Amino acid sequence: MANQLPVKVVAVEERIWSGEAEMLVARTTEGEIGVLPGHSPLLGLLKEPSQVRVKLAGGEQLTYDVSGGFLSIDADGVTVLAESATPATPESH
Repeated sequence: MANQLPVKVVAVEERIWSGEAEMLVARTTEGEIGVLPGHSPLLGLLKEPSQVRVKLAGGEQLTYDVSGGFLSIDADGVTVLAESATPATPESH
């Protein structure tokens, strides 16, 4: 099994999702970033509005519509701190 990336997607009032992923893709004000296990530390401002995609083992993907907030990458994994985050509907992909 490949290394897994600890991921947390958190909105102002609640934790949206937490678990292990193979990769996370987010759009920051500097552009789109893909995060794999072992990524260098980074703090990025999320583009508004945008989506965060969490790629799980086995090919499943979770997609969230996010507004505002930050992407934090450190030795403990990735945390998405959004003003709001909701599961994306198929039409919003």
